Amino acid sequence: MEKLRNMWNQSVDELLNKVTWPTWDELRESAIIVLVSSVVFAGVVWILDYALGSGLDFFYSLFK
Repeated sequence: MEKLRNMWNQSVDELLNKVTWPTWDELRESAIIVLVSSVVFAGVVWILDYALGSGLDFFYSLFK
């Protein structure tokens, strides 16, 4: 039980005193970058899906 308590105390100490947490400005900038990147990636995937779907529809219509 003492080992578990020691591990817990060390973990709390590390999180409070040794970890370098980002500032709110850094966190906001990172979140905006992730949001914009996700939207761009989703747009690219949507365009590819639409183009390939249309191409396959055209290809299948040739053999009806």
